[in-house]
Amino acid sequence: MATTNDLKNGLVLNLDGELWTVVEFQHVKPGKGGAFVRTTLKHVLSGKVVDKTFNAGVKVETATVDKRPMQYLYADGEDYIFMDLETYDQVHIPSATVGDAAKYLLPEAEVTVGFHESTPLYVELPTSVVLEVTYTEPGLQGDRSTGGTKPATVETGATVAVPLFVNTGDRIKVDTRDGRYLGRA
Repeated sequence: MATTNDLKNGLVLNLDGELWTVVEFQHVKPGKGGAFVRTTLKHVLSGKVVDKTFNAGVKVETATVDKRPMQYLYADGEDYIFMDLETYDQVHIPSATVGDAAKYLLPEAEVTVGFHESTPLYVELPTSVVLEVTYTEPGLQGDRSTGGTKPATVETGATVAVPLFVNTGDRIKVDTRDGRYLGRA
């Protein structure tokens, strides 16, 4: 148990039997009335985002999340197979839990997997990955009608908007949080 004064970004709360991650919080002390905490919470499993307000000093139940370093091995049907880097145990994680992280997963990539009571909750990638461009149209010099970018397909199958000078076979750095092109690698 913790109070609303102990809230911080990334803390996992157990509200009504469901797990929510604190994305953002703000302590508010109005001139009239009691202080309160305004939070933005993200549902750990579904990804749904809600705003919730707590009175200051109210007790909230926290959930223990065990973060383990793991290595991605391969995809098997609807599951992704990861290996615990400490115990070498292989864990099957459903594609719904992996979510959008699958767009940037390469075999042997090291990730962090969050567990709650031995149930995998999420897969956390590094903030950027280096991927090879498998296909992109050649960029025409002087073509600036699209803002100087073109779509490129990378080795994982994801599509990334890249500058016109990027060609097939180039290695690029991609932000895993929003899929932005960060530069050549």
